[in-house]
Amino acid sequence: MVAVIRSENLSKRYGRRLGIDGVGIEVRGGEIFGYLGPNGAGKTTTIRLLMGFLRADRGRAEILGLDARRDGVAVRRRVGFLPGDVRLYDNLNGGEYLRFFAALRGGVDRPYVAELAERLSCPLAQPIRSLSQGNRRKIGLIQAFMHRPDLLILDEPTSGLDPIVRHEFFELIAEARERGQTVFFSSHNLPEVERACDRVAIIRLGRIAAVERIEELKARSLRNLEVRFAADVAPGAFAALPGLEIVAQERRLLKGRMKGDMDALLKAVARYPVADFRSQEPDLEETFLAYYGDNGHAQ
Repeated sequence: MVAVIRSENLSKRYGRRLGIDGVGIEVRGGEIFGYLGPNGAGKTTTIRLLMGFLRADRGRAEILGLDARRDGVAVRRRVGFLPGDVRLYDNLNGGEYLRFFAALRGGVDRPYVAELAERLSCPLAQPIRSLSQGNRRKIGLIQAFMHRPDLLILDEPTSGLDPIVRHEFFELIAEARERGQTVFFSSHNLPEVERACDRVAIIRLGRIAAVERIEELKARSLRNLEVRFAADVAPGAFAALPGLEIVAQERRLLKGRMKGDMDALLKAVARYPVADFRSQEPDLEETFLAYYGDNGHAQ
């Protein structure tokens, strides 16, 4: 399958501070590709290099077969872009802003713009200066989607959105994939990447740690858990459970971390009367260390 995004040894420093180092990724046509990493890992630097807004110190990037820097204008005609820091024209309202960008693109499907605004609950009649960051991001999303580009590059697109609008966003990118569009979006949220993506690249400290199919990532999914029982549980009742790391166990309490499928754990716990069960995703850094260790290699 033809690569829509390809970078080789892409590197950028800001004085003594590392932006990214040796980033090589390949995004195939028609896939949803996640770019996962904690804040400050190099996600936004990578995206700005892909969009031709920064000049790389080393390496190169191609978008849709074009050089990201040299052919930047041609690239941006075919890309829908949402920056991480959405800055709009405060002297316009949302509708005026979108009409301005539609005119720059030679016109767009106006009913589709209205549909996007309705689905994202976006107040287009209000002055932009009066909008919250979440509503400004909605306008940025509409601007990125409205011309049905070949490629969507979205930097932290769900930041500031409420859960209902986040759900609608994931519906939109799934529909984009069905139309043959390619989606590349960055995130520091592991569950949303697992929910939406076909593949994911994980970046840490400016370097790519892994590129994996989402099925492989889910197979190592990690959860912190706490189970409180209504009756005493025998010592060692869960000691042999595959994937379970026991942090603490008392007569009526089990704390631990579960890697992989939860089915075996749930069946084992169900043999006892349960008073309370809590399970949550750890933060991304903890997840990274559990998956890849300090050396950045899969465990």
